[in-house]
Amino acid sequence: MKIWPGSSYPLGATYDGGGTNFALFSEVAERVELCLFDDDGTETRIDLPEREALVWHGYLPRVVPGQRYGYRVHGPYDPQRGVRCNPNKLLLDPYAKAIDGHNEWDEALFAYRFGDPLSRNDADSAPFAQKAVVVNPFFDWANDRPLRIPFWETVIYETHVKGITMRHPGIPDDVRGTYSGLAHPRMIEHFQKLGVTAVELMPVHQFVHDSTLAERGLSNYWGYNTIGFFAPHNDYAGFGGHGGQVQEFKSMVKALHQAGIEVILDVVYNHTAEGNHLGPTLSFRGIDNPAYYRLV
Repeated sequence: MKIWPGSSYPLGATYDGGGTNFALFSEVAERVELCLFDDDGTETRIDLPEREALVWHGYLPRVVPGQRYGYRVHGPYDPQRGVRCNPNKLLLDPYAKAIDGHNEWDEALFAYRFGDPLSRNDADSAPFAQKAVVVNPFFDWANDRPLRIPFWETVIYETHVKGITMRHPGIPDDVRGTYSGLAHPRMIEHFQKLGVTAVELMPVHQFVHDSTLAERGLSNYWGYNTIGFFAPHNDYAGFGGHGGQVQEFKSMVKALHQAGIEVILDVVYNHTAEGNHLGPTLSFRGIDNPAYYRLV
């Protein structure tokens, strides 16, 4: 597959109508492979050809929205110095705007062998890891604008996308627990009757269901375990998959704005789903651990 030089900006995967530009920051990397995945899981690896201002980049013609991808970063692996590059670990794009699937908890997701945190685990994590998705950036916002309701007139309703739409009796079954459910006329009517001017959504960034919960058959309900800060959580998409969650999320925001309701996001930035030094290597840690995390 022929790759062009592309651009170092913007970071992430950017579709322009004819192809997609890929750009990834890493100061410690010695080589970066872009990994494309077919629907059957077949992987195609392509070296990003250019490095500019510590950003590795390349442009692939005819790569379109819906394409799943990840990165493999080659570089030093020395946990005692805080560098943890391991090309056997498939890594999520930190700037991914959509993420497909869920992690299947396996030892391959960890860069070290259990019982020896300074060792290197060369098992391939790709069969068990989530993949980023190229998204369609085009959306008809019509005349949508920030509402800018004065704070002294603001009434905030803090809520959980899945919880409120699963419990409201007026929401149809096919959109319960989803962004579409939150934008349903019955839900909007409920907010308006209460005098709500803004909904504050508990985490809707893509988050990970912790391994300790998964082993017990449970899931992370609250979502304070982020792995993709730019990607709407895929479990809340009723009509999503392969990036469709982005369009659904935008439609939700547009509908709420039309009803005079602002949207505020509750976020968590003081940690990620990779946890501490004993956590999995899913994204930031394998790309450039000292750049993304404050180390001790």
